[in-house]
Amino acid sequence: MRHGSGLRTLNRTTSHRLAMLRNMTVSLLRHEEITTTLPKAKELRRVVEPIITLGKKPSLANRRLAFDRLRDRGMVEKLFEQLGPRYAKRNGGYLRILKTGFRKGDNAPLALVTLLDQPEPQAETGAAEPKKKGAKKEEAKTAG
Repeated sequence: MRHGSGLRTLNRTTSHRLAMLRNMTVSLLRHEEITTTLPKAKELRRVVEPIITLGKKPSLANRRLAFDRLRDRGMVEKLFEQLGPRYAKRNGGYLRILKTGFRKGDNAPLALVTLLDQPEPQAETGAAEPKKKGAKKEEAKTAG
């Protein structure tokens, strides 16, 4: 009988699948968005959501559980200092999975996995800012 076999094996051994999902989880938390195949994205959601929920309650026990699942001290720090407070008022549903088409070569369905409520990227100082129309004339007057 096949009772309760709702897990996607993704054609991998158990150790390979767990290692792959751990690596994908760390990459998602580090970059806050990744592109992968749709079945991997749906399985990744089952791993990431409970980890982010751990980050909402900063206790020593939760830090140890998060480190046990992530094996990356830097990501545990980010989880408890940035992501936990960011999602403190959200009850689950921290990820968005968007279908992005099909992979060239094997036609596998691709998905973009992103964390919700990402902070806006800050503009770098000294970067090329859009100038006003009359900016050249003003520069010419001051130079001459």
